[in-house]
Amino acid sequence: MPNISKSIPDHPMYIDGKWTQSCTGGTFENFNPYDGEVIATIASGSREDAVRAIEAATGAFPKWSQSTPGERRRLFLKAADVLEKRQQEIVQILIEESGATFGWSMFQLGFTPGLLREAAAQTYTAAGEILPADLPGAFFMTLRKPVGVVVGIAPWNAPLILSMRAVALPIAYGNTVVLKASEDAPLSAGLLVAEIFEEAGFPPGVINVLTHAREQAEEVGEALISHPRVRRINFTGSTEVGRIIAEKAARHLKRVVLELGGKNPLVILKDADLDYAVDAACFGSFLHQGQICMSAGKLIVERDISEQFAEKLAKKARRLKVGNPKDPDTIIGPLINKRALERVHSDVTGAAKAGAAILAGGKFDGLCYHPTVLSGVTSEMEIFHKEVFGPVAPIVEVSNVEEAIQCANDTRYGLSAGILTSDFDKGLAIAEKLETGMVHINDSPVHDEPQVPFGGVKESGWGRLGGKAALEEFTELRWISVQRQPRHYPF
Repeated sequence: MPNISKSIPDHPMYIDGKWTQSCTGGTFENFNPYDGEVIATIASGSREDAVRAIEAATGAFPKWSQSTPGERRRLFLKAADVLEKRQQEIVQILIEESGATFGWSMFQLGFTPGLLREAAAQTYTAAGEILPADLPGAFFMTLRKPVGVVVGIAPWNAPLILSMRAVALPIAYGNTVVLKASEDAPLSAGLLVAEIFEEAGFPPGVINVLTHAREQAEEVGEALISHPRVRRINFTGSTEVGRIIAEKAARHLKRVVLELGGKNPLVILKDADLDYAVDAACFGSFLHQGQICMSAGKLIVERDISEQFAEKLAKKARRLKVGNPKDPDTIIGPLINKRALERVHSDVTGAAKAGAAILAGGKFDGLCYHPTVLSGVTSEMEIFHKEVFGPVAPIVEVSNVEEAIQCANDTRYGLSAGILTSDFDKGLAIAEKLETGMVHINDSPVHDEPQVPFGGVKESGWGRLGGKAALEEFTELRWISVQRQPRHYPF
């Protein structure tokens, strides 16, 4: 078993319990987004490698699907222990590969062992039920059975959490998986997961990890989606790519689980604690440079406090340390690549040209974009509607609660939302009217735990990941009837 934290020139893929190079022998370079240094050379998979991985998962499925819940639980608990044991080295990999700050890296290392332990608990939840029957002498029951081979497609922005989430519960329910790692974070969004599961003792073929260069993404993705042995596709990423995957899967009549983008509102009412609101908005907008699907993308503030709130938020944003993510005090590290930087800066300058005021930020050093606060944002501006995916806090002023609700729902997305108010009943009434899959009263939109039903509505996705909700996504419900006495047939 290679250790990806060590200086190994080439990092192979993981298929059928073996570390293997691509069928073509191709490789690609993996870069540190902060300093541009090459940190690893990664095997670049092809269509043939995707088929190899699917065949390995197919071969492992019969035995794994018949394994006992206790056996699966034991392995997941061991994997959680392995992850905790390797905490410090994995933190460094996250920092170097994805530009994550020390704090965001430690958050991922705190979250993922709990995710694995939740998977261990979920091994016992795939239960059926007894159903009443009108037919004389009949006994009806339902069973939950694993679906087969599940493809997980993981992004780079929270690579350890989202790659683990893509595979843990499907495997816990008795499925086998092929994980397609992000080309921007192949170590922490894929190969690390393979190492941890291998060290924990999971059998060969239960988890397979494919890596590939950006140029092979479409080829590998098409092979994974179209293969007849694949029964579920589990994707976390942008709405634009999610739409393509859904369209391709529909041609093959395959179910997909999609966790996509968001333009997540944070509603701040005039009765909210102002300093707490600034802290929540700062965290929700700037954590991991705003590169989180749940990031607060629209700060909706009642007019009575909007000016004071904007001034306080801008003052705090200007104090946040920007720079090398290896420094434990750094809050804002680099964006993932130059394309992301150019897109974010274009969004900010476009908003300014349309009439928004830049109260803080609006500039960059290398790939580090300074935390940016925009006031005077209106629904006529593109930034009001677009997911920026950068450290940008657009402030929208509203007159009252009704206008705040309308503003929050004025989006094609519907992932997460936050409401800040001193009146719990008012907060709950607003929460019931927001068109999002998740709402957090007196918290930012950025919130998750392993046992909750995570997911969105509208163009933020289909299905739910986490806790018992995932049982519906990764198992099939079967009806079985038993005729305990001869049935009378009409002919």
